[in-house]
Amino acid sequence: MKKSILNFVTVFALSGVLLTSCSSNDDEKKPSSSFTADPANFQGKITDGEVILDPTKTYKLTGGIRVENGATLTIPAGTTIEGTGGTASYIAVAQGGKINVNGTADKPVVMTASTKAAGKWGGLVICGKAPINRDNGKTTTATSEVAELTYGGTVANDNSGSIKYLRIEYAGAAFNTEKEFNGLSFFGVGSGTIVENVQAYYGADDGFEFFGGTVNTKNLISIGNEDDQFDWTEGWSGTNENWYGKLDFGKGNRGIEADNFEFGYAFAPISNPTITNLTLVGPGSTAATANFAENQAIKLRRGTKAKISNVVVSAWATGVDVENDETIAFVGTDLKVSNILFLADVPAKTKGKKTDGTSASVTGVITESAAATGAGNGIAKPTWAAGWSVGF
Repeated sequence: MKKSILNFVTVFALSGVLLTSCSSNDDEKKPSSSFTADPANFQGKITDGEVILDPTKTYKLTGGIRVENGATLTIPAGTTIEGTGGTASYIAVAQGGKINVNGTADKPVVMTASTKAAGKWGGLVICGKAPINRDNGKTTTATSEVAELTYGGTVANDNSGSIKYLRIEYAGAAFNTEKEFNGLSFFGVGSGTIVENVQAYYGADDGFEFFGGTVNTKNLISIGNEDDQFDWTEGWSGTNENWYGKLDFGKGNRGIEADNFEFGYAFAPISNPTITNLTLVGPGSTAATANFAENQAIKLRRGTKAKISNVVVSAWATGVDVENDETIAFVGTDLKVSNILFLADVPAKTKGKKTDGTSASVTGVITESAAATGAGNGIAKPTWAAGWSVGF
């Protein structure tokens, strides 16, 4: 949900991941920080230098961690961080701050909750300086609702650090029904940020949400999150490879929920990501959902563009749903789902609805292919997910 995301953006400035390729000075030795990371009481603001966590310790996230402008949080392979404080427990990276998560396939970094249930801690939030479209170019930045963190700007290649081999579990703590964290929220994050091999697992809202920006991703897994597995809005454009999403119960809504912007369907820059190799496994075409009468693998609406290719879809009521006149206008040109394979239990391959609520034919949005492999192995676990991910 977009509202939720805005909220955690502020709360989440992403303070708990290591950054590997952050800026032109990344190869230089960073000064130590005045911040002391207490494993038993991990919270506070990192305002200077670099904080490096100890992978032999479990860090109890008892409050919020904020990585401020000029500071860096580095998390070595094998480190575990446990959220204990609901909405008060989160990691946020502010504009100009950096996070390096240096996990490996054998030793991923794990951000989890002390109680293993959805919504028991906030999540990870990163705020960058890349373009957003919230005000259609009148202003270049916005403020997140929760922690009053600024995001957005004009730096398309902005660098918030490096995140590799990270698993985020049981995130999505809610302030109320309209305001909750996601697993990982990207607010105006730039293309200089590295995001590879990250899983969002059993969170209470979206797995991954993109609020504008230009960040690119590779090897994302979203399983069992209670709203959408992937979500974008506010003019996000990124190049992405290998996404796997699975909703295995009736609480969530969609594999992908995609908007340009809720309050300005034609606002620029227009959301326009590229996604190559996508698998979306649903709860079954007749499964009830929390908020909608039917579930959809891919929902494209509110003026978004997108080019999605090599797709495998299984067990959803609708495969590709396109809504609103501005979105329908892009069908077959700037809005394409190419080489898609519908496996069992997808009774409606496409559906379309105009802004006035009348139906529209959008069959041109897809081209089918029996040779599609999705994220690499059809609906089964991809080889690149071995070792560090869970839930297959």
